[in-house]
Amino acid sequence: MTQDKSSTTHFGNREVPEEDKAGLVQGVFTSVASRYDVMNDVMSVGVHRLWKDAMMDWLAPRDGQRLLDVAGGTGDIAFRFLKRAPEAQVTVLDLTASMLEAGRQRAEAEALSDRLDWIVGDAMALPFADNTFDRYTISFGIRNVTRVQDALNEAFRVLRPGGRLMVLEFSQLPNPAMQWAYDRYSYNVIPQMGQVIAQDRDSYQYLVESIRKFPDQETFAGMIRTAGFDQVKFRNLSMGIAALHSGWKL
Repeated sequence: MTQDKSSTTHFGNREVPEEDKAGLVQGVFTSVASRYDVMNDVMSVGVHRLWKDAMMDWLAPRDGQRLLDVAGGTGDIAFRFLKRAPEAQVTVLDLTASMLEAGRQRAEAEALSDRLDWIVGDAMALPFADNTFDRYTISFGIRNVTRVQDALNEAFRVLRPGGRLMVLEFSQLPNPAMQWAYDRYSYNVIPQMGQVIAQDRDSYQYLVESIRKFPDQETFAGMIRTAGFDQVKFRNLSMGIAALHSGWKL
């Protein structure tokens, strides 16, 4: 369907034309690619590693499966999947070539290159045939997509019957006082960390703002159902700072 050229969307707290958002997001991740993994450790005090391990526990990788990891640039999810299923095959897709290059270098260092493909592409228009993959993951990436529903629809399309979607994303704390405290930390500390560690305050300001624009857990679960998925469930992590969402193509 042709999009209305006058449509706008959010880029953090800014309203921008829809057609501009992908380029702006690409600029953010091109800027931070070389320090992205370090910043993840610093911002979350290493907790993002536990969240990703929890994602693998629920996903339960199996040998022979084909995984599509979208917005998977530096390979964190891909490597975890292959550690648990050494005979699986993983395709990592990302909008930003420099993120993929960082991941490719890690794969070469860990001798995993033969089980990984790295593709520059858009989550809203995946360059794959229908019914291609057994599993689809996206970790801390879907909030950066211009039209989230389109990305979920594409996930459903490329999964085989019996395939599974799993999304790890920052979310909303159910307690208003805790959310207030977390917001103060996010807005006041993380951009400063970005300046010190990655020499890029603006990109991390955007990343903080983008979290607040993302739907809450129940709303996002409804979007997954709208895409066609069944047995949709979510699990809060760290009291709701992040959440895991699961859905099946039945």
